[in-house]
Amino acid sequence: MLRSAMARRPRRPEELLHLLTRAERLSAERIRSVLDEFGCSVEAWRVLGLLSDGAGHNMTAVADHAFLPAPTLTKLVDQLVDDNLVFRRVDPADRRRVLAQLTPRGLERWQQVSRAVRAEWAEAEPLAPGDEDALRTLLARLGDAWEETPEGITRARAGRAVERGR
Repeated sequence: MLRSAMARRPRRPEELLHLLTRAERLSAERIRSVLDEFGCSVEAWRVLGLLSDGAGHNMTAVADHAFLPAPTLTKLVDQLVDDNLVFRRVDPADRRRVLAQLTPRGLERWQQVSRAVRAEWAEAEPLAPGDEDALRTLLARLGDAWEETPEGITRARAGRAVERGR
């Protein structure tokens, strides 16, 4: 059944959206089993991953990266601060903004979690390297197309719809 479903090209948007959602949920579930060993949620993993570059990121960028509304992100970052994994500092370029960065303990935790997730992904080997590269390219193209489409759903419109419970 899996082979026939993959061989068949989705012809309707809801079919493609269903396939994307299924793949994301199953992938996140698989990764969540590893993250649970570290007491880390998928959302926290995304935040730590973004902050692992050491640059410091404003809360809007962190919220976008973690796919979280601002109030939820604030609670998550508060918890990461309490766990001494993240610290906040004033943005020197705009003193009204706050930047989040990993603490040394946060960087160490990110490295441990990242190694474990990569090992699980490699062991499961859900895609051949060439397929993974092709999928990454296609998904990036799809995301970019929706972001760049003026008449498409903007992040702001999507956020408002989520807040209204749609």
